[in-house]
Amino acid sequence: MSMTTPPIDAAIARVLEQFRAGKTAALARAVSIVENHRAGFEQILAAQHASLGRARRIGLTGPPGAGKSTLTTRLARLYRNEGKTVGIVAVDPTSPFTGGALLGDRIRMEEIALDPGVFIRSMATRGSLGGLATATREVCDVLDGFGMDVIIIETVGVGQSELDVARAADSTVVVLVPESGDSIQTLKAGVMEIADVFTVNKADRPGADRLRNDIELMLGLRAGATTQNVPAHHGVDLRNIPDRDALRDAMNPARAARAAAHLESPEQWTPPVLRSIAAQNEGIAEIADAIARHFRYLEASGELRKRRRARLRERVMEVVEQQLRQRLWQDTATLAWLDAQLDGLEDGTLVPFAVADTLRARSAHLLTGATYAPLPMPTGASA
Repeated sequence: MSMTTPPIDAAIARVLEQFRAGKTAALARAVSIVENHRAGFEQILAAQHASLGRARRIGLTGPPGAGKSTLTTRLARLYRNEGKTVGIVAVDPTSPFTGGALLGDRIRMEEIALDPGVFIRSMATRGSLGGLATATREVCDVLDGFGMDVIIIETVGVGQSELDVARAADSTVVVLVPESGDSIQTLKAGVMEIADVFTVNKADRPGADRLRNDIELMLGLRAGATTQNVPAHHGVDLRNIPDRDALRDAMNPARAARAAAHLESPEQWTPPVLRSIAAQNEGIAEIADAIARHFRYLEASGELRKRRRARLRERVMEVVEQQLRQRLWQDTATLAWLDAQLDGLEDGTLVPFAVADTLRARSAHLLTGATYAPLPMPTGASA
């Protein structure tokens, strides 16, 4: 299929010119256009595409009140001290009753809000599930294209199944607090499985060590390791334990299970379980170091390329789904035809599957028309 690049609107061209010149105001303007899918947002995203992949994308997720905003602030300050520029995308929930969102993260991050090397964007979920706003990944692409060294994505206070951040970030930090739940919570599928790094924040509170121990045990069990070689707690004669490591395992079966998991699959990344008190700036350097080690692992193992290719694949799928929804449900003739089928659906002479098949067939002209072509198809690619 032959594809040509559409002309860029003069206003968008000016934004891109200032954007390439490193003007923060142009970055803010580009982010707003992309976030709200205003006219020209495709051209802005297309202009950044060849530059993507330079920034390290870090996701922070966890339950409400875990201290994610404070931890984001401390990490941003650490990266700024290293001379890196930081983009922050903080997602707040949209009210299902009023449609509004507080977007108060900039207030919480006031100590870095005026730093010229930090760009903070608060986004509302606007009904999107998964812990992120619909346009979060697109906004991250704009920040990446602008040249940010680090992009931190802070999710809303998520539940166990809101996992979009793992698909948007290179490394995902799950932030928990002692009040996050009992040991059963650590075994549940969902948010506990997406972590590349765990941190138990507010670790000065009672129960923090127990939660870390529960997470260690969960990691060992999920990796298929067992504690069959670990002495039981009851009745063990500590005098007969041969060395310090064995003694440590005797006193902490969770750590032993996790160590066994690492021995079984040393080539796999084993998420560290850290402690932090973000409000007092404790444990931040250890978290940053774990993120750096994880990024080196991703590069060395080839997992980074795999994750980023999966992100590109999902991006194309998202665009297709978005275009199909808009083309179908904004077409008045299609909606009128669908309304005309309601009588048959109501009396049972039609079924939804048959109506859907017919609708798709009669709407083929809507689904196949070109919308936007950023670049010609590469030689040898399938049309």
